[in-house]
Amino acid sequence: MPQRSPTLTDPDDHADDNPALSDVIERNIRTILQLRLEATRARSVQHRLADAITAFSGNMVFVYVHIVWFGVWFLLNSGWLGLLPFDPFPYGLLTMIVSLEAIFLATFVLISQNRLSAEAEHRADLALHIGLLAEHEITRALYMLQAIHATMGIANAPDSELADLEMETKPEDVLAEIARLQQRARHSKPAAERSRNRV
Repeated sequence: MPQRSPTLTDPDDHADDNPALSDVIERNIRTILQLRLEATRARSVQHRLADAITAFSGNMVFVYVHIVWFGVWFLLNSGWLGLLPFDPFPYGLLTMIVSLEAIFLATFVLISQNRLSAEAEHRADLALHIGLLAEHEITRALYMLQAIHATMGIANAPDSELADLEMETKPEDVLAEIARLQQRARHSKPAAERSRNRV
């Protein structure tokens, strides 16, 4: 009978949990790691190959290999060893090989970046959804708190921000306000620089 591969949510894997963290935090950490592992396992063969090449080309071993490669190439084609150069100066064959390598490496890096960007977009959508849901739940809780105050005859302080907090936040309004303030800041900066130059 085939055995099931262990996961981060197995009960036997909770023996080394940090007692300083609550069960909710531990569960959230394990859920995040489990989702990342599932996303990694779901990669296609092409994406796995692109990620492997990108990871290899992004470490110092890749640099050392090229240093040795170029050094041996220059030595063999310098004529110092008494060998007939197969790619004499200015090393046209080496230039062509390196150019092709750069093209393929750039393509592999872009493939990996596109996959990571798609995963980041999914996480951003999830974070936005959870944020909107939390904002909606908090707003409803404030409505209930206001009703409790009214029932018990408790008056709010004159400077209370409860009324502002009870207003439902709309993402499109927030984005529009951010865009408006950014545009105003961009326009005000050149004006401030011009006024300083006049002084």
